[in-house]
Amino acid sequence: MMTPHIQAIASDVCVAGQLDPSAMAWAAQNGFKSVINNRPDFEGGPEQPSSTEMQAAALAAGLQYAHLPVSPSLHSEQEIARMAQLLAELPRPVLLYCRSGARSARLYQSATSL
Repeated sequence: MMTPHIQAIASDVCVAGQLDPSAMAWAAQNGFKSVINNRPDFEGGPEQPSSTEMQAAALAAGLQYAHLPVSPSLHSEQEIARMAQLLAELPRPVLLYCRSGARSARLYQSATSL
C-alpha cells in the first residue's frame, strides 16, 4: 500500500483523495479515530472501492466510519448540516476523503462556519 497523501485542515481534521481499503489500517495506525467518505459510490467507475468495502475495512481497523456522499460542485444545506453533526459526534482525529480532497475540505469549511 502506498502511504496516502493527507493534508491537515485543522488540528484534528485531515483530508485526502480517494483511499483504498488498506488505507484504513494505515489511518488507525497513524492515530485517526474516524473516517468520513464524501464520495458517491462508483463516481469514478467500477474500480472505485464502494462505501460498503471502505466501511468494512474501517471497522476492522477499529475506526468509526460515516458515508456522506456529496457532489463535487454544490453542497446542500442538509449535507452541510449533516457534516457538522458528524464532526460533532465522531471521535477525533478524523480523516475526510473524496476524489481529490478538495470537496471534503470545502464541506468541512462550510460545516464549521454555520
